[in-house]
Amino acid sequence: MINTSVFQDKKAAYFTLGCKLNFSETSTFGKMLADLGVHVAEEGEVADICLVNTCSVTEVADHKCRQAIHRLVRNNPGAFVVVTGCYAQLESESVSKIDGVDLVLGSDEKANLIQFLSDAWTSKESAAERDEDGKAESLHEFHSVKTKMIKSFAPSCSRGNRTRYFLKVQDGCDYYCTYCTIPYARGNSRNPTIASLVAQAEEAAREGGKEIVLTGVNIGDFGKTTGESFLDLCKALDKVEGIERYRISSMEPDLLSDELIEFCSQSRAFMPHFHVPLQSGSDEVLKLMHRRYDKALFAHKIELIKQKMPDAFIGVDVMVGCRGETLECFEECYEFLDGVDVTQLHVFPYSERPGTAALRIPYVVDDAEKKVRSKRLLDLSEQKRINFYTRYIGTEQEVLFEKATRGKAMHGFTANYIRVELPAKLAKEEYDNQILRVRLGEFNRDKSALQVELL
Repeated sequence: MINTSVFQDKKAAYFTLGCKLNFSETSTFGKMLADLGVHVAEEGEVADICLVNTCSVTEVADHKCRQAIHRLVRNNPGAFVVVTGCYAQLESESVSKIDGVDLVLGSDEKANLIQFLSDAWTSKESAAERDEDGKAESLHEFHSVKTKMIKSFAPSCSRGNRTRYFLKVQDGCDYYCTYCTIPYARGNSRNPTIASLVAQAEEAAREGGKEIVLTGVNIGDFGKTTGESFLDLCKALDKVEGIERYRISSMEPDLLSDELIEFCSQSRAFMPHFHVPLQSGSDEVLKLMHRRYDKALFAHKIELIKQKMPDAFIGVDVMVGCRGETLECFEECYEFLDGVDVTQLHVFPYSERPGTAALRIPYVVDDAEKKVRSKRLLDLSEQKRINFYTRYIGTEQEVLFEKATRGKAMHGFTANYIRVELPAKLAKEEYDNQILRVRLGEFNRDKSALQVELL
């Protein structure tokens, strides 16, 4: 039984680290609490509840999580502090010992966050009543199960403070790449039914949503739980009236089927926009990573996308300086990426993670060399993005505009994910969440977007 009375008129502060999936889940937690009477704490207000949704993809992420917890505890004295997410799963007990933390929930338990929070809050209030000063110490509770026991799926379809909705279609991963802790933090691959996801998309449409991003940990693995397929999911979502745009957040090359590419090229609402993690353009390094493809397969997928959708935006994840990446391997990776028709690189320096198989690989790249290699790939990425944007200057496109602060420029994205900027003097509140036809002009000052005029 959830004691809803304890939440009435309380204020909450939220902090999220990591991926789009984490942000989507935090937004869903916030909506659940709002339904119980909890308001978002305004700037300068002291929150009654602080929720931190953590990431653990790198050592830096772990450090940022601890910093965020300390900061929220310091700025919100007396608040009930709950921590969840990947770092909370991997280091539940140690996180629970941080000063000010009341409740830590692992990946299986967060599906029942409200129940855990209600029970722990009531327990803390009872302790406060027994205390002579009317105060209670932090609970330092933690609840988590081992990876193999993570079975629950916490639904999430939320937009938070963004125009786009983020629909969680899958969780967990069975790939166990040598450098990665995510399978240990998120558990095995699992998913809800297509029918339940279609219902969530229909609800988003009723709320006025026009664009949905499909998120998950390894979404191409969709269907293991229900015997369905990701392609069948896309076909069903494409029929939802009111949703005009879908974007696929990230798809492993070996799971990005030719049939899915063909479908997207002819679909009503799936945009010419792909995010395909490569990690390395060296077959030797890919083998060390235990990736399930080689660069020839990756190149085939890129060529097919461009053949079917010449205007497609293609983002690529690349890891730099992983164990085993000799200088020769890096040069092979750079030349490969220079030669494939992709739009933008998301470059991540390799971070050693405890317990991963990569630690057994002997060749180590030092931090200074990682920075040099990262800089070269980032420069290549910017060159590719600028070239891609330049091709569309002077063309007419449809843009979904996002809400802007009054007096500021509005931003939005074309179907093929070109970021645009509408000058503040032309921006209007009624353009928010509207798809409008524009002409693309020159780059803005920092070259992050193309300036546009409405048609």
